Amino acid sequence: PGTNPGFLYQQNTMRDAMVAAVSLDIFNRHCDRVFMANIAQTVNVLQAMLLTEGDRLVMTPTYHVFDLFQVHQDAALLESALLCGDYRWNWQKIPKISASVSKDSGGHIHITFANVDPGKDTDIVCYFGDVQRLVSAEGTILRADRMNSYNTFEEPDRVCPQRYDGITIDKERLLIRIPAGSVLLVTVEVELCLQS
Repeated sequence: PGTNPGFLYQQNTMRDAMVAAVSLDIFNRHCDRVFMANIAQTVNVLQAMLLTEGDRLVMTPTYHVFDLFQVHQDAALLESALLCGDYRWNWQKIPKISASVSKDSGGHIHITFANVDPGKDTDIVCYFGDVQRLVSAEGTILRADRMNSYNTFEEPDRVCPQRYDGITIDKERLLIRIPAGSVLLVTVEVELCLQS
């Protein structure tokens, strides 16, 4: 009694969404060992997916990342390799792009990318093995004008997923421009080669 019941309340920004995306990519890539993972805080606390106030509710950027990544759930991890530069801050560096790839039961390939560099777009070329033809590719992106942008009850859609058209099919490969500080989901429909 007498304590602050909301002492763990914390606003959730695009930067938090980037951390969630990179973490989920790690879990996806190690699904042979990580059988289950979940977010401990869901409502009105640290890294929350939802914020409430009375009868009002707002989805955070982290919520939108979890929504984008659900395509990997119950899908098969596909082997992939990523060659990219590093994002450098002072003397530290990390890979600029994080990604994971899966194939769902309908045969669609899903690729999630996180460009952790807040200042530079990155161009990616995706090659697909055992593919006869790329039929289509659709993108959904989560990005904001600043890394510390967040959703409020007054502006609940300041940071929300939108259709992304920065994807080009070029014969058997995809050309993708991943905007700075963004999380991108690409869904690809392919025709597979028949092996004799």
